[in-house]
Amino acid sequence: MSESKGKCPVMHGANTEHQGDVMDWWPKSLNLDILHQHDRKTDPLGEDFDYQEELKKLDVEGLKKDLHELMTDSQDWWPADWGHYGGLMIRMAWHAAGSYRVTDGRGGGGTGNQRFAPLNSWPDNVNLDKARRLLWPIKKKYGNKVSWADLIILAGTIAYESMGLKTYGFAFGREDIWHPEKDTYWGAEKEFLAPSDERYANVEKPDTMENPLAAVQMGLIYVNPEGVNGNPDPIKTGQQVRETFKRMAMNDEETVALTAGGHTVGKTHGMVEESKLGPEPEAADVHEQGLGWHNPHKSGKGRYTMTSGLEGAWTTHPTKWDNGYFEMLFNHEWEVVKSPAGANQYEPVSIKDEDKPVDVEDLTTRLNPMMTDADMAMKFDPIYKEISLKFKDDFDALSDAFARAWFKLTHRDMGPKDRWFGPDIPSEDLVWQDPIPKGKKDYDVNAVKAKIEATDLTIGEMVSTAWDSARTFRGSDFRGGANGARIRLSPQKDWEANEPAQLSKVLSKLEPIADEFGISIADTIVLAGNVGVEKAAKKAGFDIEVPFAPGRGDATQEMTDVESFEYLEPIGDAYRNYMMKGCDEKPEEIMLDRTQLLGLTAPEMTVLVGGMRVLGTNHEGTAHGQFTDNLGALTNDFFVNLTDMNYSWRPAGENVYNIIDREKDEKKWTATRVDLVFGSNSILRAYSEVYAQDDNKEKFVKDFVKAWTKVMNADRFDLK
Repeated sequence: MSESKGKCPVMHGANTEHQGDVMDWWPKSLNLDILHQHDRKTDPLGEDFDYQEELKKLDVEGLKKDLHELMTDSQDWWPADWGHYGGLMIRMAWHAAGSYRVTDGRGGGGTGNQRFAPLNSWPDNVNLDKARRLLWPIKKKYGNKVSWADLIILAGTIAYESMGLKTYGFAFGREDIWHPEKDTYWGAEKEFLAPSDERYANVEKPDTMENPLAAVQMGLIYVNPEGVNGNPDPIKTGQQVRETFKRMAMNDEETVALTAGGHTVGKTHGMVEESKLGPEPEAADVHEQGLGWHNPHKSGKGRYTMTSGLEGAWTTHPTKWDNGYFEMLFNHEWEVVKSPAGANQYEPVSIKDEDKPVDVEDLTTRLNPMMTDADMAMKFDPIYKEISLKFKDDFDALSDAFARAWFKLTHRDMGPKDRWFGPDIPSEDLVWQDPIPKGKKDYDVNAVKAKIEATDLTIGEMVSTAWDSARTFRGSDFRGGANGARIRLSPQKDWEANEPAQLSKVLSKLEPIADEFGISIADTIVLAGNVGVEKAAKKAGFDIEVPFAPGRGDATQEMTDVESFEYLEPIGDAYRNYMMKGCDEKPEEIMLDRTQLLGLTAPEMTVLVGGMRVLGTNHEGTAHGQFTDNLGALTNDFFVNLTDMNYSWRPAGENVYNIIDREKDEKKWTATRVDLVFGSNSILRAYSEVYAQDDNKEKFVKDFVKAWTKVMNADRFDLK
């Protein structure tokens, strides 16, 4: 009898388990997967789906009414604490938005990524699967007219309104993704809730946390509620809170307001040992239908719910927006105790029975309130304490500060108002929104180009300045870009990567032209770059016109949040062969990160790098990678000579290589790692060979122009 009889004729797990990936064999090889994400082929709504158009059909008031009703419409399978889902919905929205970090703009609630791994299975997100499932009937009803991303954030905002807060506003416009994000680095730890020490150079110094991370441990949104590495110490925790919230774009007042506002309502849940819970959603069996953390203890819900391990409410009336948080915090002395699940938390040394919150199921039973170590930081950190006492004595100030901070928290990653939709968008322009005035659209573009061409600016100067202005764009949070011309403002005008001396020279030539025509310097900078590209193409024998869309505006210094814009400074720019001094990251890895933030594909990256090299745009005029004898002409020489077998390549120092003529045994050119990776990486070499072919000279020029225009218009949401 055959030994194989009865066996399934498939390779078990080979198609689904994380094994056998080509990168597993060569872990140091450059992984281009980050550039292949969110292909529209994975989108079930199709390439023609336009969410902004669908939003115009949305019954906003009907949706808000349905959400208000949901808050107090309990379901037996997952009952609401005190008959109100407010706390649960707020936590869901908060943990979606709160994963944002200003360092690279990634995370946040703008894509609905909480539906997918790893976020859907983070320890800090226990039972948020239930919150999203409670929203499903509403999502089903409104369908394509509201995204999951918008619905999740709106549910938290409506929850606050239903409990008495006057919110600041709300904007729709978040588009869903359809599979997990691979571009967001959540940390190197191999297990959830590993000690904080693993992401700090020195855990005693919070600012040594590894960039771009913001949360203190893998699987948390902010800080450990029990204290640093689970050890209660409000002063140390306060320092971690400050760094974490700073990296999430919040100042001290916003941090206090958010902490208080988030803990004014709802409760923590810690009635069961974590080890007794079932697996998280990604590890649960099919019969769980996407739900996780099965709780076998008694009813497994209501008063027996398990989330963080801490147990209790913060305030006397946890379904009401009031000032109970600060009154509770400052009117009592607190001591460290253990929750039923064994977590460290604080409870009052003494408290009147009427000041205690009632049980979530039995409204005749009162239980002790609790505080986390982060709450205690609001009382013992000197700066936080001063702000807290101000809010304690001025409830209106707290309400206003929290409403604004909540709006910022939930909209920080949405970008400018051109992407927003809905009747509740605030009219006020806030500096963190990076406001930009509307620019002039109706003018003689060709006349402006003629004036620019008449200057003594070189092709390299024009192209590199336009590139530097546009390359700051981040598709992660839709910040940066050429619109606004913030390259002429602090801090960008002084960045080493922007070559301040050359930038000043170029601006001195372009600003009078902008003034003469009454147009923005932002448009003029981009037009100058286009002029440079067109001149370079003509030198290569191709008469082309680079597409241009007028209408950019000029921001002012007052419209610019200098501190948050500092995070946009490039530590490296492969397109201009630049690396910040002292940076020890591999330049090709930095190239992939910048490319993904710009929204470019691997072929677009390839053609742009090759084109920028021959245009003479290298930082400070270095010759690395300029594989051409016709500098300033938009030729495919970079690829022709990179793939020419008459040359060999030899290391010549740190990140420098010599290109040697084999016959003469003498140096012809020099290169960096980012130049040579286009010949060494098998995928990038395949692209390079396409552009090196004799029959693809024109294709190279056309593809360069198309990719160039994509970068120049990346932040033009008014065109989309």
